[in-house]
Amino acid sequence: MSLITELSAGAASAAKQLALLSTEKKNTVLLDMAVSLRQEQAAILLANEADLSRARDNQLPNAMIDRLTLTPERIESMAQGIETIAELEDPVGCLREFGTRPNGIQINKMRVPLGVICMIYEARPNVTADAGALCFKSGNGVILRGGREALGSSQAIASVMHDVLVRHALPAALISIVPDPDRALLMELMQQKGLIDLIIPRGGEGLINFVTENSTVPVIQHFKGVCHLYIDKAADLEIALSLAINGKTQRTGVCNALEAIIVHEAIATQFMPMLASAFEKQKVKVNTGASAAKYFKQAVVINDDEFGQEYLSLEVAIRIVPDFAGAIAHIAQFGSNHTEVICTEDNTAAVLFQRSVDASVVMVNASSRFSDGAELGLGAEIGIATTKLHAYGPMGLESLTTEKFLVTGTGQIRE
Repeated sequence: MSLITELSAGAASAAKQLALLSTEKKNTVLLDMAVSLRQEQAAILLANEADLSRARDNQLPNAMIDRLTLTPERIESMAQGIETIAELEDPVGCLREFGTRPNGIQINKMRVPLGVICMIYEARPNVTADAGALCFKSGNGVILRGGREALGSSQAIASVMHDVLVRHALPAALISIVPDPDRALLMELMQQKGLIDLIIPRGGEGLINFVTENSTVPVIQHFKGVCHLYIDKAADLEIALSLAINGKTQRTGVCNALEAIIVHEAIATQFMPMLASAFEKQKVKVNTGASAAKYFKQAVVINDDEFGQEYLSLEVAIRIVPDFAGAIAHIAQFGSNHTEVICTEDNTAAVLFQRSVDASVVMVNASSRFSDGAELGLGAEIGIATTKLHAYGPMGLESLTTEKFLVTGTGQIRE
């Protein structure tokens, strides 16, 4: 039996044991994991520093190094995320009444785990803790295949979680980690149909396309985050400026950072100088359409077909549109179904924006940086689905389950 088949079979077997655990037991284990992450912070940071050193030697992009970096604050955030997951309602076993048929048969639906989830990710060691905890609480085994650049950090985090599982007489295979990032093993992993039930890749567009094109297991796609902020003619301009600065500069190398700002022409002469001054101070590189270039000292004028880029840096695209419809059309053409924001005091425009824009998260007067599982009350997220089967948006506990029908009769037969 190959390493990958052994890992997959072990995770599938362990998931069957997990199905027998009570919610109370699962929560106890999760809380112990949070405590252990804090206690083992020094070891985790040491492993992370080794990963970072290699990343710098290999001249990896700044956005990837940012995602790879762990700090005491980020480890604390991971621990708090696990504690929040423990506090959340357990979806497994929840019943939904579906109705009673005319013949007296009663029909309900029950939430059940998907089985075994495979996470394929790049420089995101926090995914190890988030995915491990979410899959554990939702009754799924998980196989974690991190990128080469984050392998040491991911193994250190997984080791902490394994120790807790073993202390509670549970199989470490519930949270399995592929110890070798070799591409051949990845190809084999994606062929484990029958043992793995779902693959969730998180990383660059190239990784997502590679997994989608080569997997025989269903894939939840987390494509790039080309997030827009539309400044409506009825916007509070101080709020708009705050949303633009926070969305673009608070953390650039993440998928919920702003990559484009759309401005209604009716307020352009008031708002654009404010935005230009703020972005000059923040050293944001600005790419604009021709009509917006005059407001910036060093704007790069781009063609209409050059919008829709995911910069993941202090760089942004800005476009002036003639009306609300123009903003909607721009987002429809260049958005990535991730997160879209409108800033407006016009409730009618806000409602229409939220109804008409096709994105997994649509916001009114709030920073795109809130498009995150933890910020939306999920504790953590296993990914952000930008396709619609079977989840859309940040995926928490419920997204890692499905429903089965429960049918109860009193001897009815079909005529």
